[in-house]
Amino acid sequence: MALHPSEKHPHFDHLPRPLVVMENRWPAGTSTGWHTHPTGQLLYATEGVMLVNTDAGSWVVTPNRALWMLPRLRHNVTMSGDVLIRTAYIDVAKVPTLPLASCVMNVSPLLRELLVEAVRISPSEEPQGRDARLIDLLLDEIRMSPVLPLHLPMPDEGRLRKLCRALSDNPAADNSAAEWATSIGVGERTLHRMFVKETGMTFATWREQARLLHALQRIANGDKIIDVALDCGYASPSAFAAMFKRHFGVTPTRFFI
Repeated sequence: MALHPSEKHPHFDHLPRPLVVMENRWPAGTSTGWHTHPTGQLLYATEGVMLVNTDAGSWVVTPNRALWMLPRLRHNVTMSGDVLIRTAYIDVAKVPTLPLASCVMNVSPLLRELLVEAVRISPSEEPQGRDARLIDLLLDEIRMSPVLPLHLPMPDEGRLRKLCRALSDNPAADNSAAEWATSIGVGERTLHRMFVKETGMTFATWREQARLLHALQRIANGDKIIDVALDCGYASPSAFAAMFKRHFGVTPTRFFI
């Protein structure tokens, strides 16, 4: 009997090799449940979109993107559409110069093919010859992959965390910063200071990022750009597209290509 996807990763968590790659398929709407890994994890889906919630914040991981997570970061992955995942488990103590913070990376065509090919390498045997060179090249590609702004940090402070959840749940809300400040019982200037201290972002930047991540999920699900734009609080598709291109360098329709 085949293992349930959630039962597969523990077999890869404590292998002696510095890098192993696992393939897993998850049906639409399922989630992994909250868990951790002792190793670093590069999470990449060749099909489907993943919403990754962690104690450090949230990421949307789309095709041609991968999420690097530090060891022992508690996380839960929810699938948008059927998702085929290739996961590289990396012992950061044995592999130097990897990112020092969890982040979303661009996946080049070469990195994609290396991850797909590395799945077939036995996780229990020391790689030799071509397999060893493939893993070395895979690590080099991970190190040089550009980081993308797809992170939504969550604050620790209780009142601000509640506000951020409300913003994420209703990205079209057009309440001013002063109105949000009143809702949690602080002044507007205090709210702005709290956002920078807790998230490293201004209130306006955090709200825009929340809208972007919501939009990415909607676009990945096939929703029309006009509907996504209006539901994210933008007056028109052109205003939304301009903001999106300023952030990612491409229009919404080209982001998934």
